[in-house]
Amino acid sequence: MSAGNISYQPTDGLSYDPADPVYWDAEALGKEVTRTFEICHGCRMCFKYCDSFPKLFTAIDERHDGDVRKLEQAETAEVMDACFQCKLCEVQCPYTVRDGHEYALDFPKLVHRYRAQHVKQHGVRLRDKVLGNPDGTAKMARASLGLVNVMNRWSVHRWFLEKVLGIHKKKQLPRFAGQTFEKWAKKNGKIKPPGGEVALFQTCYVQHNEPQIGQDTVAVFEQNQVDVRCVKGLECCGMPAWESGQLETFQKHAKRNLDKLEPYVDAGAKVVAINPTCTMMLRREYPELAAPEDRERAKKLAAVVADPSEFLWGIRNEERFSTDFKSAPDNVSYHAACHLRAQAVGFKGRDILKKIPGVKPGTVMECCGHDGTYAMKVEGFEPSQRVGKKAFDGMIQQASEVWATDCPLAAIQFEQHAGVKPMHPMSILARAYRGDSFADAKSDAPDDANDLTEKTE
Repeated sequence: MSAGNISYQPTDGLSYDPADPVYWDAEALGKEVTRTFEICHGCRMCFKYCDSFPKLFTAIDERHDGDVRKLEQAETAEVMDACFQCKLCEVQCPYTVRDGHEYALDFPKLVHRYRAQHVKQHGVRLRDKVLGNPDGTAKMARASLGLVNVMNRWSVHRWFLEKVLGIHKKKQLPRFAGQTFEKWAKKNGKIKPPGGEVALFQTCYVQHNEPQIGQDTVAVFEQNQVDVRCVKGLECCGMPAWESGQLETFQKHAKRNLDKLEPYVDAGAKVVAINPTCTMMLRREYPELAAPEDRERAKKLAAVVADPSEFLWGIRNEERFSTDFKSAPDNVSYHAACHLRAQAVGFKGRDILKKIPGVKPGTVMECCGHDGTYAMKVEGFEPSQRVGKKAFDGMIQQASEVWATDCPLAAIQFEQHAGVKPMHPMSILARAYRGDSFADAKSDAPDDANDLTEKTE
């Protein structure tokens, strides 16, 4: 199939592998950009997911008489910069590598390739270095002894962040906890040597911002007689760095995490990652993006990765699965995270909540628009609200007692723009097992005053 003299078939510039020299060739990338844009221009199935496609179609239709080849570099950059890696276009696309189609399209990977080349040519801007290093940022936040959480609410400080780093002054930022999840795990004897059934990848967000989600996950797994073991020394999965094209930084994180997790995998454990983005990175991106010498063990890891709800759903019919629920929410609205949909996991978070007697969750499938660090940026804050509006409205219209999402960053987005902070499915299950009331679930966000206060449990 062709449009004009632009073939839809892959060019000799097709490569999604950073270890391939073709991947870094600007001319080769240009061939694939033109081909992909031509196919997308003729298809238009993905017009609704982000601003990338409307910008592309507008430029081609209104300024270039339908000729993709007339796009200027600035227009291509505008299309690429509008992608926030929700992956839903790849899920929807009928021409993908995953589906084995001869056109071998993957728009999100094309964007990553574009950004990686840009970083290689122009370097990394300060904002992307900061946002791409959540472990380092959290370490500095804890060193401030609580001041960061307070300062992040000061208009002067937020003005500074916007002008110097490009972080939008109105964006609600994650709060930092005084005690990391790993420190809690060590105090409570949860860090154990390789073995067991599950090694927990708590993710950098749970590690630094909401350890309670990790604690609830451990409690739920133990309630269901799962031998879950926490792992010392895990790092960020690398997605915040890779979304801005920092391949070397990503590969360093991947190598270190593989070093920590490989002994558990070799001992027969599954690896459960709490954040859908991190699950996606470990399962889908590590085998293709890790340094060449790490790819075999990355594939070995990917084969045993699971989301918490996905794992529990897999043992739901076993005798050990606990139905000893002591309380229940009246109703639940469940938001399906984009990066779980990208992994074809389905709605296991929603489905596992149905095991609580009387719970029949409603489902909202629209993207919330947060998508990694995109909603934090000056240029992403407004579009993220616009993209997320259908999700916000959908959750509000269901008028449920409890909101749920598997993605902690999506929870922040809902809290800011819809007025309610969803709970993680593991936290809902933990409450139900404990018998806690759900009457205050909509105000379950941590108190700023106590965020960096040392806690012992």
